[in-house]
Amino acid sequence: MIIGVLQIELAIHDAMSLKDKRRVIRSIKDRIAHGRNVSIAEVGALDEHRRSILGVSMVSNDSRYVQGALGKLVDFVRSVPQVDLVDFQIDLL
Repeated sequence: MIIGVLQIELAIHDAMSLKDKRRVIRSIKDRIAHGRNVSIAEVGALDEHRRSILGVSMVSNDSRYVQGALGKLVDFVRSVPQVDLVDFQIDLL
């Protein structure tokens, strides 16, 4: 069993309040979770309105599949115009 964990740090420049941030993050989380077999949650910077850290996890029996799927999620987040990808980390357990 392979467990893939992706941690994504995002900057949300247009967010003027936590409400703005949560709207953007909820949209991203919904778009990632829809149609993909992953779990996603905001795991850090919860009280900062211009920064967010998301955690994504995936389980499979093929490490290459997990690595590729999480890499595609990183590419997706890079394409979202409301946020800037600051950093990401993929770990396989």
